[in-house]
Amino acid sequence: MSIARCGWVPEGDVLYAAYHDAEWGVPEYDSRALYEKLMLDGFQAGLAWITILRKRESMRRAFDGFEPARIARYGEADITRLLNDPGIIRSRAKITAAISGARVWLDMREAGEDFSDYLWGFVDGRPLQNRWRSLKEVPAKTPLSEAVAKDLKRRGFKFCGPVIVYAFMQAVGMVNDHVTDCHRHAPVRQMGADR
Repeated sequence: MSIARCGWVPEGDVLYAAYHDAEWGVPEYDSRALYEKLMLDGFQAGLAWITILRKRESMRRAFDGFEPARIARYGEADITRLLNDPGIIRSRAKITAAISGARVWLDMREAGEDFSDYLWGFVDGRPLQNRWRSLKEVPAKTPLSEAVAKDLKRRGFKFCGPVIVYAFMQAVGMVNDHVTDCHRHAPVRQMGADR
């Protein structure tokens, strides 16, 4: 018996199915994990998400577990090391965006602003619950993702346009975009209600 999943999960792709079933849409409130996910979504720009999923563990290893305090100290030698690592996305612009993003993240923390509280403040701390019946209804961006993207850019984050930000918001559970017949829609909705 097949499990009903969102239409973007390719049939028979175990990695994609595991990501969809265990992570996508689950509300994430950890500031470091949110930084990691935003950076990974930025690395995805122009690529398929499966590319990131396949390289994610290598990316975590190469980027010191996406610890902003460590990445913020990266210099030219680290950039060269990363550009020579075949296990990751080797884009100088995206690598330097991750470094500058870590510095912004730290600046926010030092100013007393928690990255999680900042992001979740856009949705009053609770996931937005959508009730899309088909994948065709799910938008690529929304006025809210445009507002979040604009503010992230104002702060100095890069590779965070409204489409990337909406994908990020879906992934970290700020919005529940599992379609209504997906087996994860109701459990993810309940996670948001339990908050």
